[in-house]
Amino acid sequence: MPRLAGIEVSGISIAGLETCIDLPEWKLCFDLGRAQYFALARPLVLFTHPHMDHLGAIAWHCSTRAMRGMREPTYVVGREHTASLRKLFEAWRELDGSLLPHRLVELSPGEEFELGFQRVVRPFRSFHRVPCQGYVVSERRQKLKLEFLGLPGPEIARRRAAGDESLFEEQQTELFGFCGDTLIDVLEREEALRRVKLLVLECSFVDERVSVAEARAMGHVHLDEIVERAELFGNEAVLLTHFSERYTSEEILAALDKKLPPALRAKVTPLLAGRRD
Repeated sequence: MPRLAGIEVSGISIAGLETCIDLPEWKLCFDLGRAQYFALARPLVLFTHPHMDHLGAIAWHCSTRAMRGMREPTYVVGREHTASLRKLFEAWRELDGSLLPHRLVELSPGEEFELGFQRVVRPFRSFHRVPCQGYVVSERRQKLKLEFLGLPGPEIARRRAAGDESLFEEQQTELFGFCGDTLIDVLEREEALRRVKLLVLECSFVDERVSVAEARAMGHVHLDEIVERAELFGNEAVLLTHFSERYTSEEILAALDKKLPPALRAKVTPLLAGRRD
């Protein structure tokens, strides 16, 4: 897949079967519904919710990394799911007879987790049938304030070394947003999603075989709802994922070409990897 908004992204996402969105250069991925070997190289996995097609391979990931002598992984999950997840790992330890070493990080909307390299991730609440959270990754940098742009470099260095914090201001750029399974309503509520350079949004259904009302009852997005909100997508690029297995890749592409306004269609890439057409 080509870079989208300057970000290397890949993965697989098929509704009800498996989802794993991979950011290789950032060494992290989101969700892990089924065993994917590329995910073994990711020491950090952020999970949106505990449905099997999004979390089912967590024990495999942990066990296989340990078997290969890799450092213990870090799993980020919503606070409401951690107690059950700990019980799950205890059951697997008893069954497997291994330690399954890992670090579990509880993270809820309103909190943040440092990713390193001046990047930070913040969860937000998605709308789904079970508690679900998406994530926004931002870049945080210190920028010289406009009024100090004329200062000589040595003077800036001297004042900075003296602890003068008035020279700089923090600037944040929203780079990436992943919604997990959700209703389209999340795009209306979460302003940051309309600003991220690359938005990853599910689009489980694309035509009349499943109505908008039926899609909403299942906690998913219909393509018609995206069309109705085309003006909200201020992103550089949009990756649509989680298409139902009832559609072929050809049918998905045809629906996107037919329904999306040209300006939005130019931004949209469908994630079609792994589909059995």
